[in-house]
Amino acid sequence: MSAPLVTPQQTPRVACAVGIVIINFRTAALVKNCLDALGDQLEENDARVAIVDNFSNDGSAEEIAAWLMTGGVWKSRVFLVRSPSNEGFSGGNNIGIKAFDAGHILLLNSDTLVRHGALALMLAASARESDAGLIAPRLEDEDGTPQISCFRFHSPLSEFLSAAETAPLDRLFGSAVVPMPVSNAPVSCDWASFACVLLKRAALDDAGLMDDGYFMYFEDADYCRALKKHGWRVVYEPAARVAHLRGGSSPVKSSMRAKKRPPAYYYAARTRYFRKSYGPFGLYAANFLWLLGRGVARFRSLLGKPAPLLCENQGKDQWMNWLTPLGDRRAPK
Repeated sequence: MSAPLVTPQQTPRVACAVGIVIINFRTAALVKNCLDALGDQLEENDARVAIVDNFSNDGSAEEIAAWLMTGGVWKSRVFLVRSPSNEGFSGGNNIGIKAFDAGHILLLNSDTLVRHGALALMLAASARESDAGLIAPRLEDEDGTPQISCFRFHSPLSEFLSAAETAPLDRLFGSAVVPMPVSNAPVSCDWASFACVLLKRAALDDAGLMDDGYFMYFEDADYCRALKKHGWRVVYEPAARVAHLRGGSSPVKSSMRAKKRPPAYYYAARTRYFRKSYGPFGLYAANFLWLLGRGVARFRSLLGKPAPLLCENQGKDQWMNWLTPLGDRRAPK
């Protein structure tokens, strides 16, 4: 029923209306739950799924392959590609994208549950919004609580605001605050969380593949910049709902909330983003404005309002790769 484990070079280009890419990195249970939620929507939307195993090397690829051979007519629409190395988020998705000859590509995290009818609603939004290169659904907790998933671009000024964490400054420079409020109506945004996004083929052809110089993080904002550079909009469609089990596919954000030290690839990605987006001095501007914002927070502590806690080693790590901002992506070995 399903394709055997193959390498990217052996994968034929699959023709369909929607090509869906799911990356597996040691998350077999999540992948199976994700596909169980999605399976009934595949045939009605002429969709096929490429699971890209990002060199899990833990038996999860074999577990998924065996599961695909059991029951479920829709499983014939799913195939598994085994990468010989861990290519990160951008690289893994690029492997999957290249496996399809499809009018739309859906990038989908393994820690998601696509609600009934959501894929059709995203496709309808793409047809309705002719200049939308990317459609983002409403992401929500399992209980339906909406998650913030639409954003303004990170900028040196937004770094100042995030470090200061001062409400009057956020109101004064509201157009630079990165998170956007949850909307109940379709809206345009600068970028959206790539936990689930639908890409139009024409937009993908214009913007090209994702920049695999990012191992993980900031590649979503970077790619939306590429789309906008070619005249495409990013549109949020709240009628399409997708549950996002945050932290299931990557523990970095939960570690950051606990103020633990993020992995090196997070800061390498941040450096790359500011260099690409704001030129040779973009990282310097971002970091010096962050320091200024931190100074505001420390001054505020003199008035009895403690300065926000930082992640371990954050001030130093933010300068990672500052001499070679487009260099080593610091991927784990």
